[in-house]
Amino acid sequence: MMHFADSLTFSGRKVVAAWAALPFPAFPGSSLPDTLSAHQDVPWKLLSSWREQKVSCCFAQSVVLRGICKEKPSSPGRPRPPLQSCESPEQELQQYLHARFPGAFSTSLVLQQPCDTRPPFPQFFSPLLTSRGFLLDKAQGSSSAGVGSIPVLAALQSSPVLRSLLAGLCRELRARRCRSFSTAGLEQDDFQEALEELQTLSQCYQTGFGADGSEDEADSD
Repeated sequence: MMHFADSLTFSGRKVVAAWAALPFPAFPGSSLPDTLSAHQDVPWKLLSSWREQKVSCCFAQSVVLRGICKEKPSSPGRPRPPLQSCESPEQELQQYLHARFPGAFSTSLVLQQPCDTRPPFPQFFSPLLTSRGFLLDKAQGSSSAGVGSIPVLAALQSSPVLRSLLAGLCRELRARRCRSFSTAGLEQDDFQEALEELQTLSQCYQTGFGADGSEDEADSD
């Protein structure tokens, strides 16, 4: 994982953020282009405990999607949306990523096999899911079989969101004033040096056009 993260970082950046859609929000029988175009924002969320962030740009990313049905053929004579003009689901996802994050380095992979969620996987899913993890218009009651599989999207991103996340971590550590770290044998000078390196690392995720709305808050530290 460390080497994989290294392949997505450059220009002094060392950290990537994990995102996921579990399950990926798709209706039964819907094509990948239909599902992607149904969302105004990217349909995956940050896995960090840091407050919810929206991503409008990123520097590099790797995205894996699994468990989505193959695209149904379009009706004869009906124009095909741009994504449906692609030859494969991989190309559809790749084109979507390029449209959402122009200029970013993006890799994508689409797998047909869904994520297995049969016991002992915890059944914490909404009743608005089918047994295969697809969305329903309304709940149909609980099923004794539960949700046996789900479509999943997972992503690793190097993005401006990490600036506010790293700056926030630096603030929290500075507020502790090395109390818990000194008992572990960490010298004050080493602690201050680590804080400075963390602050410098957070600044590597700054953009010139304010893509992350929380950057001004990070600068106020």
